[in-house]
Amino acid sequence: MEKPKIGIASDHAGYQLKEFLIGYLDSKGFDVYDFGCHSEASCDYPDYAHPLAESIEKGEEPRGIAICGSANGITMTLNKHQGIRAAICWEPEIASLARKHNNANICSLPARFIDNDTALKVVDTFLETEFEGGRHQARIDKIPVK
Repeated sequence: MEKPKIGIASDHAGYQLKEFLIGYLDSKGFDVYDFGCHSEASCDYPDYAHPLAESIEKGEEPRGIAICGSANGITMTLNKHQGIRAAICWEPEIASLARKHNNANICSLPARFIDNDTALKVVDTFLETEFEGGRHQARIDKIPVK
């Protein structure tokens, strides 16, 4: 059986949480592709967000996790890609709604505002929640700029 795939990326502010989540996802049987960054040295989130987004758009991973200090910058960058629906999630209910109603394919975490336990709950909810479709699909179809 093939392991489920997931991509993950962060900037320096999200590095420690990214490393923690990689270990967690690996223990749950995921094939995790780490797009960086690879240390706490100051870096620019777009350098890691764009490759993650491109990989998901190509179908190499069905979903991803992105992390920066507030989750704003990395999410803004990700959402410049037409095939990406990145949602900032800081509690499980937000992650659930992002999946159910918006079919989010990237969960963005604000590393400076959540602890590891909350991050685990958010990630689990994001990965376990299915898209409801129906009226929500019609709304999602209106998102891309054509």
